[in-house]
Amino acid sequence: MSAVQPLRDPGDLRVPARPVYEISGLSKTYARNRLVALEGVELTLRKGEFVSVVGSSGCGKSTLLKIMAGLSPPTTGRVVLEGRPVMGPRDDIGMMFQQATLLPWKTTLENVVLPIGIRQGRAAANSARPRAKALLELVGLKDFADVYPGELSGGMAQRASICRMLVTEPAVLLLDEPFSALDELTRDFMNMELQRICAETNASAFLVTHSLAEAVILSDRILVMRARPGRVVEEVTIDLPRPRTLEMINTAEFGRYVGHIRDLLGREAVQ
Repeated sequence: MSAVQPLRDPGDLRVPARPVYEISGLSKTYARNRLVALEGVELTLRKGEFVSVVGSSGCGKSTLLKIMAGLSPPTTGRVVLEGRPVMGPRDDIGMMFQQATLLPWKTTLENVVLPIGIRQGRAAANSARPRAKALLELVGLKDFADVYPGELSGGMAQRASICRMLVTEPAVLLLDEPFSALDELTRDFMNMELQRICAETNASAFLVTHSLAEAVILSDRILVMRARPGRVVEEVTIDLPRPRTLEMINTAEFGRYVGHIRDLLGREAVQ
């Protein structure tokens, strides 16, 4: 993969950001170990880093995300967030799904502070309102705080979901194809918004996606997975300048990244 390896300045001796999420020797089996969903997964996600995972359906992407979220235990391996083993759902894990899942009877602001209200009570939720309003302003929804979800577009609802994920100040953001239900133009806009928000909050993010272009435009690194058993076959470092722009999609360098990853996935299809 020499054609798409990043070019590094030999004099660049900057200290890497600290690890936030660390996974080693991870496996997941079902049916009394007869079905191996994941095998030998290794991952380090650093502060402020954006990592994506791509692969065909059934390769274990969603299983990996569920384990990282504490929704499913690993069979073997070490899963550590901020120095503590992940044994179940935690307040410092932010999760965003394909659908916005906003409660229709609550306003945008009420939906944003909902996780705090559930975990800590109404008083804590009320105390979090100033931060929630600041987040809504960050994503361009300042004037929609008192609007109900039925009055929001799909993209606006997903931006509100981003605020709901960020309001608890999680250590890591786990994103399960959050914009897949949107039309292409809105999806492009939301990807640029997500990049901006992650940069402004120095968020550490992990994205599951089927879109190679989406993975390349957003990521610092991309994990390419194959199935039977699910495993990471290559880690691709994306050496494109930030902030990324949609115009980069038309460049030869962007095309080489996408082409290389597509080739890796194509090899699996013919095996």
